[in-house]
Parts: sequence; C-alpha cells; structure tokens
Amino acid sequence: QVQIVESGGGSVQPGESLRLSCVTSGFTFAYKAIGWFRQAPGKDRQAISCISMTDDSTNYADSVKGRFTISRDKANNTVYLQMNSLKPEDTAAYYCTPRRCCSGSGCYPSGSWGRGAQVSVSS
Repeated sequence: QVQIVESGGGSVQPGESLRLSCVTSGFTFAYKAIGWFRQAPGKDRQAISCISMTDDSTNYADSVKGRFTISRDKANNTVYLQMNSLKPEDTAAYYCTPRRCCSGSGCYPSGSWGRGAQVSVSS
C-alpha cells in the first residue's frame, strides 16, 4: 500500500521561511525521484521542484529558483523543501509524490497524492 505524508506547512509573513517534509512508502523502484508540487486555489497543480534518488540532482521551477531548496535524508527516507523569502504568491497546498525521473521524457508523477501541506503567506 502506497503512502505519502507531507508536513511542515503553516502561516507566515512575507520574507519568512518554512520547511516541508515528505515521507513516502510502498512505491516500486520504477520511481527514481521525488517531486514537490503546489496548487493554489482556482489554479492547476504546478511542479516546483524535484530530486533524483539516483544521483541527487535537482531542478526547480523558475518561480521558486533561488528561494527554495530540495534535499533528502536517506537514513530517514525523507525529502525536504526548504522555502525561504516566501511571498504571498507562494500561498498554496503543497504536495509531494514519487516521479519516474526529474528531467527528460516520461518523468510522470505516480498519480498518488497525500493530503498536502498548506502554506499561507500574508502580512
């Protein structure tokens, strides 16, 4: 049985930071990466970052590049998303899920989603 648990969301003021955590289990080895996505009210889900389980390579959407950092703790099977210099437009529900890869063709997400972590940024 697959399981995805995101945590660490909250309400902050612009310029502040949050760190999200993601723990997954039950997925096959076909999924070699973990991706973070976010969905703001009334908008489509957007891929924002990804980390490869094979070589720790990472990528970021332009909207978060330079402010967000994805990393992983192999011992604890946890992927983190450190979010600095948060802006009101970062307000969204944040989700993680395994992906087949981070870049190239066929890098599909698993299709399984957790409950997400809500992030609200306002003054």
